Amino acid sequence: MPYLDRQNRICGFLDIEENETCGKFLRRYFILDTQANCLLWYMDNPQNLAVGAGAVGSLQLTYISKVSIATPKQKPKTPFCFVINALSQRYFLQASDQKDLQDWVEALNRASKITVPKGGSVPPATEIVKPPALPQAQERKPQVAYKTEIIGGVVVHTPISINQNGGDGGEGSDIATHPLLRRSQSYIPTSAVKPPSGPPVLKSGYCVKQGNVRKSWKRRYFVLDEFSISYYKCEQ
Repeated sequence: MPYLDRQNRICGFLDIEENETCGKFLRRYFILDTQANCLLWYMDNPQNLAVGAGAVGSLQLTYISKVSIATPKQKPKTPFCFVINALSQRYFLQASDQKDLQDWVEALNRASKITVPKGGSVPPATEIVKPPALPQAQERKPQVAYKTEIIGGVVVHTPISINQNGGDGGEGSDIATHPLLRRSQSYIPTSAVKPPSGPPVLKSGYCVKQGNVRKSWKRRYFVLDEFSISYYKCEQ
C-alpha cells in the first residue's frame, strides 16, 4: 500500500514487468515525485541501499497519457495488474491487493492529469447593454445644411438655413452666417459703376465657386480686402 514519505512523496513496492510481453515481473520500490515530475523505481528502499545508488528506472509524468487497470486479455494470469501508457510504450505493474491497485492508479492519474478550469470558474463575460431605443419622434433631427470654409488654414463648418425663395444655385443663403463673407445683390446694377469703394482691395478676380445647397460650380468675381472677401455675379 503506498504511503507518504518525509518529502511528501508517494512511495511503495510494486512488481514491474521487465520487458513488455515477457511476462516476468520484478519487485521494485517506487517513488512518485510530483515536484520532480517523474516516477522513479529502485532495487529497494533507497534508505536500505548504498550511498549513491540511483534509480534503476524513471518515467516523466508528462509522458503519461493514461493509467488504467489491465484487462484479462492483456494480462490473463496477473491479478491486481495495471498499465501505464506513456508515448508508444506500455508499462505493466502489479499491486499487492485491490486497495493497493486502486490507490496507485488514482495517484498516478492525479499526478499526470492536466487540469483544465471548468466553465463555472471562468469569469462571465461583460454583458453589453444596448442603450434604450429612442422614440421615433426623438430620433428625427431637423436637417441642417452646413457651409465648409478654410479660413486661416482652418476648416470651418457653419450651419446655414436653406433659402426657400430660391437663389443663385443655393449659395445666396450662406452669406449672413459668416461676418467675413458677404455677397452682393443678385441683380446687376443698371449703371456700369462699380460698388462704392470701401477698404483698399488686396486682390480681385474670377474664381469658380461651388454652391452650398446645390453642389454646382459657378463662375464668380471675388474681391479681397483687409476685412473680408466678397463675391459677385460679374465684375460690374
